[in-house]
Amino acid sequence: MLIGLSIATAACFGGAFAVYRTLPAPAARIKLNQMFRLGDICFKRKPHKGKEIKKFPIIQRVTEKASCIEMVFSIPTGLDPKEIYKHDWLFKQTFGNEINLKGDAKTFVLNIYNEGIKPFYYDLPLMMQQLKKHRLGIVVGESRDKFESYDMTKRPHLLIAGETGSGKSTQLRSILTTLIHGYEPEQLELYLGDLKRSEFFLFDRVEHVKANVVDAKALYRTLLQISKEMKRRGDLLHEAEVAHVDDLDDKLPYMVVCIDEFALLKKEKDIMEIVEEISSIGRALGVFLILSCLRPDAEVLDGKLKQNLTVRMAFKHADAINSRITIGTDEAADIRQSDSGRMYLKMDGLKLVQAPHLELEDAKKLLEPFKKRKAPKEEPTDKNIDTWGVLDE
Repeated sequence: MLIGLSIATAACFGGAFAVYRTLPAPAARIKLNQMFRLGDICFKRKPHKGKEIKKFPIIQRVTEKASCIEMVFSIPTGLDPKEIYKHDWLFKQTFGNEINLKGDAKTFVLNIYNEGIKPFYYDLPLMMQQLKKHRLGIVVGESRDKFESYDMTKRPHLLIAGETGSGKSTQLRSILTTLIHGYEPEQLELYLGDLKRSEFFLFDRVEHVKANVVDAKALYRTLLQISKEMKRRGDLLHEAEVAHVDDLDDKLPYMVVCIDEFALLKKEKDIMEIVEEISSIGRALGVFLILSCLRPDAEVLDGKLKQNLTVRMAFKHADAINSRITIGTDEAADIRQSDSGRMYLKMDGLKLVQAPHLELEDAKKLLEPFKKRKAPKEEPTDKNIDTWGVLDE
């Protein structure tokens, strides 16, 4: 339970809080300047004759806020901005783990927080409030800046990756439950592939769920039907001379294909072809992907498919190699095992986010109103059969 996290959370955040308390604005400025020199973060120029000249970043502003110290600095012309992010480890060594660094080609902002992002329980009214902002909303979680959500019609196709116990499965549960509550079955259809046979059973009989399969053969049959529907929708767009299904007079439901442990399908070429087809042309047709895996596989996520997975959620990863496959940087490998539900969201840059915690039993209760009744067991068609007579024969 999350209540039990309080002692561990306090211990984890204690170091960062101590750094914050002992770093008023002037001291923080001095420490950052020292760090630039210690890490040799500078633009170097050596004249034809003479001593090498080094130009270090310049701190423009230091502001003490209620929850953090904010430092704005600019880098000299000629210094590659990537060098700043390459030294992320040095920023953490200097100021603690609870920092946020962002910037562009010239100006960067470093926030040093007095505490980390705290775990929180799934709150349905809050989820619905976020969902209303979008045509097809995906509610991510809470960052240090705000509650994060986005519109899947604008940023199609999502990859979720993370180790066992990192919060990946809980996030899938949260996303799907929120979608079911936010949209009518006539607005949204879900097609689920549960290759581990352990995650999506709670969505059985939900009205929105048109397929919930557990093996590659059944998944292939489902994807074939989706491929045919995509062709039909493409023909409708062509006839109506419009570019998106939302522009059709007769509204069509969005279709979301969610596959857990997607990496198990890397040898299933027929399936992979349809998945890549959805990733390439699905957006205009109202068909979207949510792919989840324990460990990202370079063979599966190579090329076209990886480029089309425009949003990625990276929970705790085993090592920097896997982290780089998912989000292009090492950060997901630095997430502590105890920080369940913590992720890096790659969308507009990279952002640390805490996902909502939705217990399995709570999800079952939230989904119950959307479930169809179980079909009654079939009764014998002829109640007058003489059983003993049949046995006697």
